[in-house]
Amino acid sequence: MTTDLRTPALSALAGQTIELPSWAFGNSGTRFKVFGQAGVARDPYEKLEDAAQVHKHTGAAPRVSLHIPWDLVDDYAKLAAHARDLGVQIGAINSNLFQDDEYKLGSLTHADAAVRRRAVEHHAQCIEVMRATGSTDLKIWLPDGTNYPGQDDLRERQDRLADSLRQIYAMLDADMRILLEYKFFEPYFYAMDIPDWGTSLVHCLELGEQATVVLDTGHHAPGTNIEFIVMQLLRLGRLGAFDFNSRNYADDDLIVGSADPFQLFRIMNEIVAQGAHRPESGVNFMLDQCHNLEKKIPGQIRSVMNVQEATAKALLVDREALAAAQRSGEVLDAHSVLMDAFSTDVRPLLGELRESQGLDADPYAAFARSGYQQRIERERVGGQQAGWGA
Repeated sequence: MTTDLRTPALSALAGQTIELPSWAFGNSGTRFKVFGQAGVARDPYEKLEDAAQVHKHTGAAPRVSLHIPWDLVDDYAKLAAHARDLGVQIGAINSNLFQDDEYKLGSLTHADAAVRRRAVEHHAQCIEVMRATGSTDLKIWLPDGTNYPGQDDLRERQDRLADSLRQIYAMLDADMRILLEYKFFEPYFYAMDIPDWGTSLVHCLELGEQATVVLDTGHHAPGTNIEFIVMQLLRLGRLGAFDFNSRNYADDDLIVGSADPFQLFRIMNEIVAQGAHRPESGVNFMLDQCHNLEKKIPGQIRSVMNVQEATAKALLVDREALAAAQRSGEVLDAHSVLMDAFSTDVRPLLGELRESQGLDADPYAAFARSGYQQRIERERVGGQQAGWGA
């Protein structure tokens, strides 16, 4: 690790932030079973308290995404104030179009105009939450699609979607933006209405500058070169957010970097190469994971640490040596430059960064010693735990 690379890497890592999902602090599971855990948050206020622990120990997670209606409260200004008191703030507001019976055949793409209107009005509600909390990002994952050929007209569904999105886009304030997600399959298996980054991009380009694409690591076909998509969306200035998780098969929502840390490094290498890791890039790096078996807060801490490690390695790539090898056609030399950075143990570097910020060098161990997990397991007795049923 050369001094020339180490110094700017520390500076860049000090400015890196990763947004947490409120739903990571509730019970979750598979379509077969949701297993409850002791101490799980019972309302959005307790979710924020748990998320604040991740930021307290990592120093890199100052925002929390909310999900509507999972995080409905009577007073969002009060919730935002609670977040500020805890040292965090409200991040993106996520809409929900997949749980109401009316949406069985679609929401923003439904053949019935009344159903589409209801789905659009839900986003108006989300925008009001944004105004009350100071959020500027409306994140839309569209679960709409079809299971059988001929079930519906594919072109008409795209036209309905475009119209619905235009209505939502018109509601945005000047400082707000839409983050439009895609997913190539599930919950529908013949045709998803936004199955890939190209479809999301087409709709965003039609809407305007306040619409950008969300890339989720688990939302691609096996073998997809995700770092290429990252590069292309950055090249076009349309990567608005990145959802970190990990996968073995599909949208597994496992801890980021747990299945394929080299993939995470390759993705962060493209991000760092284009300067998109800097806050001023406008790319919002977020976790989108469900901790079904592991404890909620440690799972998020480990996830943040994994992103930090992959970013640190990407920052240690010798860009001059890499460019020289690429220009000269030295294939293995260029590959070796990347592998040297990937093989670097960056834990001491990140430990030094944290200690310079007044934090423990090992956030995971520090949280385990804090006693917070034991305290919430003792105190959070009674009430309804947050989460979703299956």
